[in-house]
Amino acid sequence: QVQLVESGGGLVQAGGSLRLSCAASGIIFSISAMGWYRQAPGKQRELVATITNGGSTNYADSVKGRFTISRDNGKNTVYLQMNTVKPEDTAVYYCSARMGAYWGQGTQVTVSS
Repeated sequence: QVQLVESGGGLVQAGGSLRLSCAASGIIFSISAMGWYRQAPGKQRELVATITNGGSTNYADSVKGRFTISRDNGKNTVYLQMNTVKPEDTAVYYCSARMGAYWGQGTQVTVSS
């Protein structure tokens, strides 16, 4: 079965940094597009960043210049480096594989001010 397991969430002060990880299994990771999404209380789940199998990236305007998505095919892991975080970044962050075909359980990120 396909499993996506997020980790790295937690409480961080505004202006600080976090690095989220998503470990994938049960898929051919190297040819799978991956993405990070987030959902804040009372809001819709939104795209944060995506990365194709070829390494092409896209970001939501709200995180552009602050967040970086990357992947390590040798470790079957996708990362989200979150820098200069803001309170509005507070959300549950979800890892997705193959354009939303699979989802992880999410990891909570809380940014205090």
